[in-house]
Amino acid sequence: MFERYMVTPEIPFDLNNIDPNFSENFKNKKDVEKEFSKLKEKLCDLQDILYAEGKRRILIVLQGMDTAGKDGTIKHVFKEVHLQGIRVANFKSPTATELAHDFLWRVHKEVPGNGEIVIFNRSHYEDVLITRVHKLIPEKIWIKRYEHIRNFEKLLFDEGTIILKFYLHISKDEQKKRLIERRDNPKKRWKLHKEDIEERKYWNDYINAYNEVIAETSTFYAPWYIIPANKKWFRNYIVAKIIVKKLESLNMKYPDPEPGIENIEIE
Repeated sequence: MFERYMVTPEIPFDLNNIDPNFSENFKNKKDVEKEFSKLKEKLCDLQDILYAEGKRRILIVLQGMDTAGKDGTIKHVFKEVHLQGIRVANFKSPTATELAHDFLWRVHKEVPGNGEIVIFNRSHYEDVLITRVHKLIPEKIWIKRYEHIRNFEKLLFDEGTIILKFYLHISKDEQKKRLIERRDNPKKRWKLHKEDIEERKYWNDYINAYNEVIAETSTFYAPWYIIPANKKWFRNYIVAKIIVKKLESLNMKYPDPEPGIENIEIE
């Protein structure tokens, strides 16, 4: 069902060939509204079982260009989910302490524990993207990180972590539109920085970097999904559907209660 969005390992891949406006046969938000509401309810129920069962760990990675909708995806997809058992980890510029360690040191501390969903808003992939585009480290260093990342994610998988990685795919024109909206909306203007405008100059460099990064790190145990994200409602719908279907496939169940608990008298 979701093969069209998943990047198959070792198959040629290019973001330039994927339409960010794609929305299947849906024309507008109303076409998915009812099903999206049901998906959010299902996600809430499944997360409750996940937490109660306490056996699985879910890591969701969100990447994309500026304004691709990482915050919006978190806000809308997980709106109905209980705060208990879920958290968001944001990865900004590393601190001096973090830079004094290997690049995965700060990431490993944030991975989910049993019964937990953790969402990475940006992630360890910044260390093979921005560092490459801005030549912050030599190629001989960042190119080795592909293998380090694959091994890191394999370790998490082997220890029981389900990994879902989403690249939110928008066009350069759509990004311009969203940046203008931020500039012109007093409530959103705080999110806009001059560096965001400067980064647009590196659009093609980032696309080339993402093409290589995604191709090198999409594996059967930690696949990448390319989500057309020009239409926010479709982005949210597809991300929610993929997560729900994955959780349903785990066949989770509430743990058995303590024997005789149903007969205890409560005064």
